[in-house]
Amino acid sequence: MTLDDILAGLFPAGHSVQRQGSMLFGEGAIGGMEVVDVVGIADGAMLGVEDALTLAGRVLGLLGQASPRPILVLVDSASQRMSRHDELMGLSEYLAHLAKSLLLAQQQGHRTVGLLYGGSAAGAFIATALACDTLLALPGAHPAVMDLPSMARVTKLPIAQLQDMAKATPVFAPGLENLAQTGAIHQTLDPTANLADQLLAVLRKAAGQDERGGLGADRGGRPKAASIAARIDALASA
Repeated sequence: MTLDDILAGLFPAGHSVQRQGSMLFGEGAIGGMEVVDVVGIADGAMLGVEDALTLAGRVLGLLGQASPRPILVLVDSASQRMSRHDELMGLSEYLAHLAKSLLLAQQQGHRTVGLLYGGSAAGAFIATALACDTLLALPGAHPAVMDLPSMARVTKLPIAQLQDMAKATPVFAPGLENLAQTGAIHQTLDPTANLADQLLAVLRKAAGQDERGGLGADRGGRPKAASIAARIDALASA
């Protein structure tokens, strides 16, 4: 599906989403008069300091509404832009600022739903898609927290060993199915069904505690994370 197809499917009542370079901004009508604010990144672009700051500014500009509207974050990116300029500017701080902007939106009553419709990797993936309270995907999306060659350089483990580990442990492996098994991706949408209805069903479910650990345990991708987090919470609350 093209981005235009996705937007038309999500917002059959119409939308005002526009491109500014590789950035996406606007709003769309879903479920009658219910309006969703939209931000995002398109065309597999790398996320640099200027774009991260622009996205964060747009998110912060949506806060303070009397009736907070959902924020849909559309994601088709490469990794963060690791140029000399971006690194000297302090790229990690800009990515953290973007992630914290989405977290602040959640704290102020906005549902933040990511929709991964293309690629995304590394810091760009963490600061956009994974920073939302719920992450959806479309078939064909190809996320990666870190690809195996990069993981081999960091861990000093042979790539063949990491490939074997990835077969048994989804945490080590890139790709849509593996990220879904870990619970990072809440749901993969069915592009042959009504996209608006599927999104609306997610939005109508009240946001609660982070479900990713529980989903990872249920799906077998992260069997220990939820129980360990619950024990830590119990000890901290004692």
